[in-house]
Amino acid sequence: MEELAMIIVLTYGAIAGWVGKLFRVNSLKLTGSVIAGILGGLIAYLVSVKAGINPGQGWLGYILTAAFGAFFLLLLVNIIIPKRI
Repeated sequence: MEELAMIIVLTYGAIAGWVGKLFRVNSLKLTGSVIAGILGGLIAYLVSVKAGINPGQGWLGYILTAAFGAFFLLLLVNIIIPKRI
């Protein structure tokens, strides 16, 4: 189940990065937003597993973890790297 969870989190992290780019114009291109979404989802998943936090059972928990991590990392990137005019 661990491998399937990782694939789900990475996939939904990429989707969350893409959606984050659609709703908020940031300093990253689409590829950068998707990569940040994947990394954010991965980091959130690994932190939640190590901390023993269970966001929910099944797909919904993985989706919420990936979305939270992706949007948090995108927000952090937007703060660190401001949009160039």
